[in-house]
Amino acid sequence: MKLTILGCGTSTGVPLIQCSCEVCQSKHPRNKRLRASVWLQMNGKSILIDTSTDLRQQALRAKIPRVDAVLYTHPHADHIHGIDELRSYNFIQKSAIPLYGNAWTCNELRSKFPYVFAPGPSEGGGVPQLTVHPFDPHVPALEVIGEQMVPLPLSHGSKECVGYRFESVAYVTDCSYIPPVSLERMQSLSVLVLDCLRLKPHGTHFNLDQALETIAVLKPKKTYLTHLGHEFDYTKDLKKLPKGVHFAYDGLIINA
Repeated sequence: MKLTILGCGTSTGVPLIQCSCEVCQSKHPRNKRLRASVWLQMNGKSILIDTSTDLRQQALRAKIPRVDAVLYTHPHADHIHGIDELRSYNFIQKSAIPLYGNAWTCNELRSKFPYVFAPGPSEGGGVPQLTVHPFDPHVPALEVIGEQMVPLPLSHGSKECVGYRFESVAYVTDCSYIPPVSLERMQSLSVLVLDCLRLKPHGTHFNLDQALETIAVLKPKKTYLTHLGHEFDYTKDLKKLPKGVHFAYDGLIINA
């Protein structure tokens, strides 16, 4: 199994437009962060988690050859607005791509992209060929194109987001609280990719202290912090992290 970090940045990406801070002006490639998403390669299957705003750029850089399915964490713009880029994979694969998400996500996809899910008469322009598969994240297991996943319900402010566990790896982004049921499902991890927006508390995301508290409880072998804002300088701040905890960076490949 291989997990590629396509993007580890927050909703604005890093650098922010017209920001003059040290991180945004940095020339270090690991301080340049596209919007958060990952590519999972598992038993010959190619699965995206989220279709970020930067999906085209990410797919070209990572040389993603096909997309067999998409798992969505939630329907905020930075996680879904690259959906139209899936059209290119329809051209290649000549088949519809299944999308999986909780009810909130699937309802938002249908309402935000009616040209995809409720198209009118064709006028010659192609639209993505996608099928929507809502699921209850509180079920103990989820089958996605023949692969077993464990959904992880998460609080993202007042909304419920979804993380995913596959084998001994968990991907948990955009969360402000992890309920006990999900903590139980995240025991004995070899790798945890975990939300960490900034230093100060935030209403819908973990800050660094909350992320480190969660890591201390779960004790994964390795943790990579993601959805990083421009407060974090990769080189300077990496030295301050505890043993086994790292900042994710765009293009990072995790073999498990």
